[in-house]
Amino acid sequence: MVAKRGNRRLTLQRMRVVRWLIRLRKSAAIREARAWPTLLLTLICVFVCLPLAIMLTPDQDLTIAGQRLSVGARDPDFSVKGPAQLVQIGNTDFDITALQVYGPLRPKLALGPVQRNADAAAALDPNGGGNVAKSAAETIAGGFVTWYGLATLLLIGLVFAATALLGVFRLLARVRSLELAGIGVSGPLWRHLTGQLVRSGLTAFIVTMLAWLTAGFLAYDGTAKGLRNIHSLSDLAGTYHLSPSAVGPTVRGFTGVVIGDSRAARVGGPAMADAEPEDNACGRSSDSLAVEIGRMTNQKVRNLACSGASIPFGLRGPQAKGGHIIQPQIGLVKQMEGLKFVVVMVGPNDLYWADFLRYCYGFENCGDNLTQGEFAIRLAGFDRDYGELLQDLNDLPSKPKIIVATSYDAFGSEANCPDTEGPNGLPGLSPTNLNLLLDMNRQLNDVLTAGAEKYKFSVAHPALSTLCEPGHPQLGRDLQGLTDSHPFHPTALGVVRIASTVARAIGDIETETQ
Repeated sequence: MVAKRGNRRLTLQRMRVVRWLIRLRKSAAIREARAWPTLLLTLICVFVCLPLAIMLTPDQDLTIAGQRLSVGARDPDFSVKGPAQLVQIGNTDFDITALQVYGPLRPKLALGPVQRNADAAAALDPNGGGNVAKSAAETIAGGFVTWYGLATLLLIGLVFAATALLGVFRLLARVRSLELAGIGVSGPLWRHLTGQLVRSGLTAFIVTMLAWLTAGFLAYDGTAKGLRNIHSLSDLAGTYHLSPSAVGPTVRGFTGVVIGDSRAARVGGPAMADAEPEDNACGRSSDSLAVEIGRMTNQKVRNLACSGASIPFGLRGPQAKGGHIIQPQIGLVKQMEGLKFVVVMVGPNDLYWADFLRYCYGFENCGDNLTQGEFAIRLAGFDRDYGELLQDLNDLPSKPKIIVATSYDAFGSEANCPDTEGPNGLPGLSPTNLNLLLDMNRQLNDVLTAGAEKYKFSVAHPALSTLCEPGHPQLGRDLQGLTDSHPFHPTALGVVRIASTVARAIGDIETETQ
């Protein structure tokens, strides 16, 4: 009996010790959670590691109704609530107002290029459209869950990295302070310090994961609720693409074709021999881009480019020019058999580039908000039209290779010559205006390049001498100046340089296909 009572007392003492240790650990954990190093670490994990995980996690590729789609998240911002985002080739990024999400985690859907196949045709069938929409919603939601899982793993890694990095600095600083105080780091003290770091890291990890789980729930909830309001494929992917019809008789005997504006037509050059009325109306010359490409590649290249052509009025739609109605260039290309390549040169006419040039010549600083807002609107419109054109080119029946030529810079950033001074005593182009024009041309080329690369088309980047650079002693300059008949357009030498760049792209294509 005495032994039993002794065992009970020992057991009670042990239980009291265990409870005391638990209270001690809880107290230490609470103190550590309130300590400023732990608060700093937690803030870094929540406000740095969490957004970084969102931005670094790659989008998940999906297929819906025969179309390629990727699901991810848009870059976080500081708003409490915001829409998901749709990125479609041929469109600037725009918000999906039907998908409103609280928190920093907002889905992003990227669509394109649009594919024509049996699955896409089935999706357009009114008898099966509802099933496609339901399947699309489920696929997108599942893709986002997969993305979220990968982002979670990345976030955990970032939190551990931040904890380890800050923990090392904190430990070294603490050890240094103890050494300066004449206190040696013994085993118990070392265990105490490392215990602090563990409790600090665990606190930051728990808070970050709770914030991440909350953001994930809000994102999934907002996405799921929004997708319930999508009743057709057009609600998700936009309107149906209508391509220009083929026009004219069937044309044979050409390996390539050039479509585009006055730069490709080489307006101001010598007239074509046996020119048709449309050739004269469009300003097509005997040394056009098509002619020079043909000479360099030893192939027959047709010139369909027309002065003043834009994508809506010239390439995808008819163009009124010189008393003639010029048929859509894409429609004419569709009637050509045996094509191996198509060269595209567009952009400035769609943006009404001459308007900005005139304005910048007349004011010392043309970078006002109104002007830049107008440019942004025009660039967004061009982006949409360009996407339609890219789809037309992608769907050409002969499946030729496509080469998109970017826009050249007419001036350098610090150009100073008669061509920058401007006509009629205008202020001319200041360094500020020159840099602005360079940046606007860069934005145009970014759109041209991004769209072409998405469709896996080739891109040619012509490099011409600017107007203020001295021309070749015998051949002259690459661009026409203000006193020439067609300012800022390429000269015969400039067209040769553009053709050389395009010919190299054609050569690269032929090498790849051999």
